[in-house]
This record gives sequence, structure tokens and C-alpha cells, in this order.
Amino acid sequence: MMLRIHEIIAAFEQVAPSRLQESYDNSGLIVGDPNRTVSKALLCLDSTEAVVDEAIAKGCDLIIAHHPIVFGGLKRFTGSNYVQRAVMKAIRNDIAIYACHTNLDNILRGGVNERIAQQLGLKVQRVLRSQEGLLLKLAVYVPLTDVEALTEALFAAGAGKIGNYDECAFTLEGEGCFRPNADANPTLGVAGRRERVQEARIEVLVPTWLKASVSKAMTAAHPYEEVAHEWVALSNASAEYGAGVLCEFDEAMPAIDFLKHVQTRMGCEVVKYTKSGVTSVKRVAICGGAGSFLIGDALRVGADAFVTSDVKYHEFFDAEEKLLLCDIGHFESEKYTIDLFSAILSSKFPKFATIFAETITNPIDYLT
Repeated sequence: MMLRIHEIIAAFEQVAPSRLQESYDNSGLIVGDPNRTVSKALLCLDSTEAVVDEAIAKGCDLIIAHHPIVFGGLKRFTGSNYVQRAVMKAIRNDIAIYACHTNLDNILRGGVNERIAQQLGLKVQRVLRSQEGLLLKLAVYVPLTDVEALTEALFAAGAGKIGNYDECAFTLEGEGCFRPNADANPTLGVAGRRERVQEARIEVLVPTWLKASVSKAMTAAHPYEEVAHEWVALSNASAEYGAGVLCEFDEAMPAIDFLKHVQTRMGCEVVKYTKSGVTSVKRVAICGGAGSFLIGDALRVGADAFVTSDVKYHEFFDAEEKLLLCDIGHFESEKYTIDLFSAILSSKFPKFATIFAETITNPIDYLT
């Protein structure tokens, strides 16, 4: 099956919008033309030079990686480091590179942290640290006779979702007033005469990245030539988007059994952890990749343990001996991400060919 790259990107955007990525990140299409057609994708954690070689050997014309090969600006392409060499080789061999990184980390459902929770047999409850500034409120005025049709159109475009609920809206009835001018083509009334109509004000919440599509749906479904509406930016914390997740086991397990469970289920050579007064574990905070910035959040929500990686020496003290802080390694915490890539693509394009990279890109080895 042949697909244009922008079609593949759109499938990822539906699950993990690029608006959710952190400011330092560089998720998105890094190498390639979005209008180009591709036939096979190599799924990986890191798009290193060795991975590009694997893509060439297996006839893949697209690499989908979790970590962007390029984070900052490149001023020269001389092959002086692994980043330049990987990009140069991809361009020479007409291989596109796309990355889906912290935007995939920052979603509650279908993201990196939920995948870790599934691996550990945990039930996800909520985001650990919610993002703000992601929501808009749309208020639109419509004749009472068209309330249902307009509401359905807004819901179909993605408006009205709050946590575990969808099709959420508030409707208030009142009287609208307007006077068409000579150039108007009114649905109701005639030019030059004031009209009074029984109308409703419909209010719905809309994620910022859906504003354009919801606006288009609103305009198409509204009976009026001019649609009276307003957009208001909200400071509400999002229930679905943010860093880390809080989870629970059905039953608590002894702390030492939990550590062994994490090591086995995550396939870790080593699990580094803090000394603590925690004797049993039921509530667990999770953050794939470098998550030490969430130690305080894990303590605040009363987590018994926090599973993450890249914890520095002095940051282990921040657990205050009240939290079983577990560092399982960056690669180990995110290696199941390619399962998510596969699920996103297979649900949308079941006949599109994808291959899991066999190249192990973990830069760290262990002497056991």
C-alpha cells in the first residue's frame, strides 16, 4: 500500500497532536517531502546511522522514530558527528524521517506512559502533571430549530470532550436580534428590517489544535450567512494531556516484589532505586524517559513508587525516603513505544507495511 507522508503524519496528529510537544522538542517531519509517497516504514526508538542502514537494507523509504535525530539547528553537514551522518545518509538514499516524541509522552490514553503501565499490569487513573492552555471555549448562537444539527456537527468535529465524557455542551435559550443590510442574503427576514428570533447559545470545549476543523464544521452546519460566535482561551488544566501518569494495582505488593516485577516485566539489566520507608506498593507514578522533574508531583499525589529514568545522584534524595524511586534506564522505559507506532498505523492503514527495527540503539551497556 502506498501512502503520502502527510497522510501518515495526520494519523499520528489525531492521536498525539504536535501542539502537545515540549518547547525543547523537535517532533514532526525532519527529513523528506510531506507530499511524497512511501510504501514501507521502519519503526524505531532512535533514527541513528545504523538504523538508516537497516532501512536501506530492508527497502524502507520512511523511518518513524520516537526520538528526533535533530534537536537543535544544524549549521553544517560535514559528517563530523552521528547526527549529521544519519541525516546525510537518509537524504542520499531518499529516506524520510519522522519523529513523534514528547507529544506521545503527554497523552493519557494511547501514549508512552500508558504502555508502560500495561506492561506492569497497572490501571491508569490520571495525568500526573496536567498541561494548561490547551483548551478553548466556543460559544455560538443559532436558531432553536437548528440547535440539534449544529451540536451534532460540533461533536463530530471533536468538540465537547471532557475527560471520560464526550458530547458535553451547555445550551441557553434567549432572543437574538439583527437587521440585514442591502447586500445581505438572510436565511430569515428581509433587508432593512430588524428581526427578532428565538435562539440558543451553545457552549463547548475545544482543544486548541481542533479549532480550525471545528470552525469549519460550525460554519458548514449553521443556517446563517454570518455566524455569531466567540472563542475564549481557558486556563483550565487538561484532564487528558500532561506529563506522567498515576496508576494503581488491584492489590498492593511488597516493595521488594514490586522491584523484581519491574525488572522482569520491563526487561531491565539494572533497576536503581532509593532507600525508603515504603514497604508495599499500590499507587505508582510513571514517566517514560527522563522524569525526575516529576518527583515532587509523585510525592504530592501520595504515590508509593515512581518508575522513570535518568535520575541524577542528588535527585534521589528528593524522594525524602517517602517514595520508592526507581530508575530503570531511558531505553528500557521507552522501548515499547514502537508498539504504539504500529497500533496507530495499523488502525488507520491496515495494509501499510511496517517493520520493527532490529538495531538496538541503547548507547548504554551493562557489565554483569
